[in-house]
Amino acid sequence: MTQDFKRNEATGLDLGWLNHIHVNKAAAERRAASLANRRTVKKEYQAAWLVKAIELIDLTTLSGDDTPGRVERLCMKALRPLRTDLVEALGLQERNLKTGAVCVYHEMIRHADKVLQGRLPIAAVSTGFPAGLTSMETKVREIELSVADGAQEIDIVITRQHVLTGNWQALYDEMVAYRQACGEAHVKAILATGDLVTLENVAKASWVCMMAGADFIKTSTGKEGVNATIPVSLVMVRAIREYYERTGFKVGYKPAGGVSTAKAALQYMTVMKEELGNEWLEPHLFRIGASSLLTDIERQLEHHVTGNYSAAHRHAQP
Repeated sequence: MTQDFKRNEATGLDLGWLNHIHVNKAAAERRAASLANRRTVKKEYQAAWLVKAIELIDLTTLSGDDTPGRVERLCMKALRPLRTDLVEALGLQERNLKTGAVCVYHEMIRHADKVLQGRLPIAAVSTGFPAGLTSMETKVREIELSVADGAQEIDIVITRQHVLTGNWQALYDEMVAYRQACGEAHVKAILATGDLVTLENVAKASWVCMMAGADFIKTSTGKEGVNATIPVSLVMVRAIREYYERTGFKVGYKPAGGVSTAKAALQYMTVMKEELGNEWLEPHLFRIGASSLLTDIERQLEHHVTGNYSAAHRHAQP
């Protein structure tokens, strides 16, 4: 993280500003289509972008059948995301290539820490993930326990009904409580955009969470019917840009759920570069929540090096 980076602070809920937020859905979808469908970078430039993409991944396992062994393998893969022969062929020996973080359930924090030992951040999902429908007392305590166990980042889920009923004060108060419970741990606010019905709701929820001190805003838990999309991402990153212009605080962005191909990762990176600039292509301001994405990136880099695609099963699975 850059030394001059300032964490977002709660700026107060501005309902007057919120009431003036409107999203032109047709225009947003046209812009999203133009970003998603343009020709991508090629050859050595694509390889460089894909190496950067590895450093932006929150390597994730959030399954009901997670085991300590699976989490430990995930962490070892996060520390050595590319095979040694590919690292050497790409000239990355001095880069110390790693993913941005690992993301796990609370019960797996200590198993992750046993492998990572401070070399990578541990992100823990919290607050009744994925639905967020447990008591407020339980949700705040869950954050506190995860921080105490060693999580440096907390991915919280908001209460969707606050957005759907327009109860912005309740959403703001909830987010402030989560931010306070996190202490020095950074907090990512998962909006579960697939449940929010409209892009306008997405924009307003983004603003309220940022006003309440969220360090990141994140699209999805990965458990909704619709997860990260380019139109939703466009709305969220434009909210981030305007929030920075108004407050001076830089908030991060994390698409999650369904980002499983190198092509998709490049599309989201293009959105960040075009809408927010190169500074938002660094791990302290951009992460991609994913589990299988790394395998496809590794396959694409092997093709760049050898000219051949390998089967996915030839690559170590976390």
